[in-house]
Amino acid sequence: MLAVYRIGVQIPTPGINGEALAAFFEKNAGTLFGMFNMFSGGALENFSIFALGIMPYISASIIIQLLTVVVPQLEALSKEGESGRHQITKYTRYGTVALSLIQSLFISVGLAGMTGPGGEAIVIAPGWQFRIMTIITLTSGTAFIMWLGEQITERGIGNGISLIIFAGIVARMPAAIGNTIQMVSAGEMNALFLLFLLVVMVLVVGIIIFFETAQRRIPIQYAKRVVGRKVYGGQSSHLPLKINVAGVIPPIFASSIMMFPATIGGLIQIDWIQRISASLSPGTIYYYILFTAFIVFFCFFYTAVTFNPVDVAENLKKHGGFIPGIRPGKKTSDFIDKALTRLTVIGAIYVSVICVMPTVLISRYNVPFYFGGTALLIVVGVAIDTISQIESHMVMRNYEGFMKKGRIKGRR
Repeated sequence: MLAVYRIGVQIPTPGINGEALAAFFEKNAGTLFGMFNMFSGGALENFSIFALGIMPYISASIIIQLLTVVVPQLEALSKEGESGRHQITKYTRYGTVALSLIQSLFISVGLAGMTGPGGEAIVIAPGWQFRIMTIITLTSGTAFIMWLGEQITERGIGNGISLIIFAGIVARMPAAIGNTIQMVSAGEMNALFLLFLLVVMVLVVGIIIFFETAQRRIPIQYAKRVVGRKVYGGQSSHLPLKINVAGVIPPIFASSIMMFPATIGGLIQIDWIQRISASLSPGTIYYYILFTAFIVFFCFFYTAVTFNPVDVAENLKKHGGFIPGIRPGKKTSDFIDKALTRLTVIGAIYVSVICVMPTVLISRYNVPFYFGGTALLIVVGVAIDTISQIESHMVMRNYEGFMKKGRIKGRR
């Protein structure tokens, strides 16, 4: 499935002057276009049939999840089990197609008015024929990527959408390393500064691995039960709470929201839209404040959506489990909620620092985007999750595991 996705990234949309577009992206490599191109795995630079990438699906997921909290009907659907989740997934698909139609229309209109660095037109034959063809092509491409992601999740090892983003970022790494070597050779980047960047990358990767595998283990004690002549229960266990429950979702969601208005602003030549776009570009104080706020919000929001302390407390009570020193029921749920809130505060600070601090380096010192914390967090986080999924599948089938010597933290 990932191979099919990478093949599609290389198929260009008809009606585009590829050389002029490539020159435009080379000129704007350090802007939001560069970040959007990174998330699409280079599809935007080629203006391929997958140019929109998976971002419309992510934006639709954000909207549906927010509406689930607000709209009672959607909240009721989310609690109906498999059938309810299936219906919400269907709404997310419809939202993805609607957002793709809108974004592809804006992109087709914006491209018609853009020129390359030499003044050559990017669109060969602008007009409604080009716009309609682009809308159909890009929307179909996004719908196909969405289907690929769902197939990887259902029939593969899970995390389909995250794996597609992961594949797009990793596929750009060889070319990115080559560009960096060229920058050092041409004198555009100091060799000592590159060494400093590599040390920072290794340090950031180590911090990400530490926080992504760290967990607080709340002790659980099960009461003894006598059934006939047998005694059940009495054993000790623990409830693992991750520091970053939301994983890589907050930076992906936050980046998606930050890119959407600014990208449209970069394509539409209207004064007030241009001013908003400029104020939301990387390097401005408004960008950092909003980006951090969105990351913190989605850390808490996604944790609240995926982990319900009341349900955990009820399940513990139902199976005769309790936290030593804490009464079962509401007291237990309050204790878990308090512990989870504290962990989420630490997790939100960690994700914000990892994603924002390298962005400051990027804007101040013109460092390429692949050195950014968001890309590293996605790559390392998805890699850890994927290895854990493989471990679970292999252990379930009585194999030794994915790695004979190493073990994923948390497995015993």
